[in-house]
Parts: sequence; structure tokens; C-alpha cells
Amino acid sequence: MKMFIGGRWTDKASTTEVVNPYDGSVVDTTPRADLKDVDTALATAVRGAKAMAKTTAYDRYLMLRKAADIIAGRAEEFARVITLEEGKVIAESRAEAQRAVQTMTLSAEEAKRIHGETVPLDAAPGPGRQLGFTLRTPVGVVAAISPFNFPLNLVCHKVGPALAAGNAVIIKPATDTPLSALKLTEALLEAGVPPEGVQCVTGSGGEIGDALVRDPRVRKITFTGSRDVGEGIVKAAGLKKVTMELGSNSPLIIMPDADMDRVADATVSSGLSNAGQVCISTQRVLADGRIYGDFLDALKPKMEAVTTGDPLRDAVRMGPMVRESDAERVSLWIREAVEQGARLVTGGDRDGAMHAPTVVAEARPEMRVSRDELFGPAVAVTAFNSIDEAIALANDSRYGLSAGIFTQNVDWAMRFALEVESGNLMINSSPQWRADLMPYGGLKDSGMGKEGPRYAVEEMTELKMVVFHLE
Repeated sequence: MKMFIGGRWTDKASTTEVVNPYDGSVVDTTPRADLKDVDTALATAVRGAKAMAKTTAYDRYLMLRKAADIIAGRAEEFARVITLEEGKVIAESRAEAQRAVQTMTLSAEEAKRIHGETVPLDAAPGPGRQLGFTLRTPVGVVAAISPFNFPLNLVCHKVGPALAAGNAVIIKPATDTPLSALKLTEALLEAGVPPEGVQCVTGSGGEIGDALVRDPRVRKITFTGSRDVGEGIVKAAGLKKVTMELGSNSPLIIMPDADMDRVADATVSSGLSNAGQVCISTQRVLADGRIYGDFLDALKPKMEAVTTGDPLRDAVRMGPMVRESDAERVSLWIREAVEQGARLVTGGDRDGAMHAPTVVAEARPEMRVSRDELFGPAVAVTAFNSIDEAIALANDSRYGLSAGIFTQNVDWAMRFALEVESGNLMINSSPQWRADLMPYGGLKDSGMGKEGPRYAVEEMTELKMVVFHLE
């Protein structure tokens, strides 16, 4: 596929292969942009921002609403592309395509709700009569840097609000998974977005990303990815607005009154979804010592029943990781944990990019399977003796994106909500629950700012204060 910059589809002599993680076949190739292409994209986006700022809220609503309809009409095509380039099973890809429809629909609705408010200036001391109100205006050029793991919906979470707010947007999709973003760009152009209002630049983030985020013509950066890359972007960005949705090692607390069968099902689904490559995957399972053994007994057969293989087959529940090197890393961390005293309950095997569903018990906080972001199909189980210890273990992390607890005890649930340091808190659910309309973002090293169309629009606009000084 070609990239879209400068108002036209552009090819390059230098290309990058998009590889199917399951069988290593080449799905397609995309151009490898250079610094000159980035400059072209930025100059075009500046013009596009002026064009988008002149569109009415209703026109932006119509564009995004039509884009949602186009995605819905091509949902199976989008789902197949997601599976081929990213490796998640087709059922999950279909769900992602439907979520993308909702994200774009929500963004369309938010285009009609951008407004300021009156400010009661007479509440301030001092003489005079003033009438004050605020206005929300577009920031201008938004750089949307997206990850590989949700190559359609997470792009929509950036592009939809940016366009709804009247900005121009430059999409930099993940190098491994650019095809979904390019097909989304096609849909947006077909829906009537001005050709200079949206661009999609493909290539190595290391080569072109730095130039994109440093450039003062970009006024807002929205990034989803690893903590280390996010920190580098923030340092390079300078004086511009940023939203950072970074990693996590999400804890799931199991209290003694929880239903073990229900919790085991939730652990499997949230630990193995997309082969564990979800920012809010269940990674650290903290189980009360009184039910620790019962939980492992319930979890082991459910993990072992998960079918793995070709993600295009409907019967397969888990596909490969996006790269073999990532599967190697997961395998290394698991072996390391076992060498340090953890117990391998099930799994641990690897075949290329396919890593078996894995449970590691007796994990300790200092082990990498607990301390860092595993981002793979494995969970680390640790015992605790009280709600105080459970909360302390949950907070014993530099991350804070999402956390969950299973309990029917209201006091425990409220303590969890008030004391656990996380941006998203799930009671009687796994950490991996998200509605696309909710405010979504993390605490600590999990980032700053919020996604969710309503909240993203606020961060992609500037607030201006207007004061009339009356006679």
C-alpha cells in the first residue's frame, strides 16, 4: 500500500515488508518515509489545519459519521487485515472493527458538543462590570502515534477526536501494523475529510518519529506505546500538549469471597486476549492465601484448554505474538522467574512467535514477570494475607493504568477504589475492561492525559478566555 502525504497517495523506492506473525508470509509492503516526507506532511498539515478550522461542527459530524458507516460496511475486510498484520484471532479482530465503528460514532457526536461556558466574573472582588466566557478552539496539527496491538481502534481514538475538534492529523502507525491505519485513511477521505486534513506517514519510528514530535508545527502529540518510548517523546516534544497512554503490569486482586470459576474465566480471557499484548492485560494475580490453591486448581485446566494456532480459524482462541523476539523475551522472563524460585503451573513453551498460555505461581514482586510489563500470554500469581497487603502489592509498581478486584464485600471494594493507585479501577471484573466512551488513562509511569472521545477532544482544543469590560 502507498502512504498518504501532501494530499496524495505516495510510493517510495524504499519499502518495509508487513509480515504475518503466524506464518512469516509477506502481507504487503509500505513506503519507508524519510525526513523530506515528514516535512511535506507537516507543511501540508499546517494548511489542512486551517481548512479544518473553517469547517462547521455539523460538517465534521457528517464526515465522521460517514466514516463510521464505511468501517461498518467493510468490517470483515478490516478484521481480516488486522489479523493478518497483527496476529490476533479473527474473533478479536472483528470485535476491534466494531469498536472502531463506535469510537468514530462517539467522535462524530462530540464534534457537536464543543463549547465554552460563561464565567461569573462578578464573583471576584473589585470595581467594574465584566462579562466573561470561554471558547474552545482547535490546537492545529495533531501527531497521532499508534501502537501495533490495536492497529485500527487505537488509531480511531486519536484521529476521531482530533478531526472532531477541527484539527489536522498526521498518523504515524506502528511499523509492524500500518495497513489498518492506511485503510482507515482511505475511509476518512471517502467520507469527505479534506485531503490536507489527514495524512498517514509510514516507516521507522526511530527514523521519522523524532522529527515529527520535535517540530514546533505540531501542537499536540497523542501516543500509545511503551513507557520508555513515551518518556523520550515527552523530552523531545518541548512546549506542546501531550497525551501519553503507556504500559502497565495490571494487578487483579482475588478476595476469599470471590467465585473461583468466574475469576478463573476472567483471568484467562484478560490474560490471553491478543496473546497478552494489551496494555491492561491481567499480569499480576494477587490471591488471598485462603483460596490461593483453589484458584490455581480452577485456573490451570482453563488455561490448558485454550486452543492456539492460525488466528484466521474461528476455533482458535489465541494466536501468535507480533514478533518472535517478543515471544523469546516472555520465555526468558518465565525461565528467570522459575530459576528465582517461582513455580511453573502450566505452559512456558514457545514455537517461533507462538507462546503457550502460561501460569507462574509463587511469584515475588522483584521478579521481572511481576515488576515490569510482560506484554505476553502469561500471568504471575502471588499470595497475600490481608486487604492491606493486597493493596500494598497492587501499588508496588511504577505503573498504574488499570486494576481489578473480585469481592462482594463493599468495604474491601471501597478501599480498593480509594487506595489503589490506578487510572482505571474494575470491581468484579478483570483490569482489561474498557468502554470506548469512558475516560481512559493512567497514573504514575502509565502516562498522562485521557482518551475517550469526549475527554480527548478537550485535550485537542485550546481554551480561550474572553472578557467584555462593560460601561
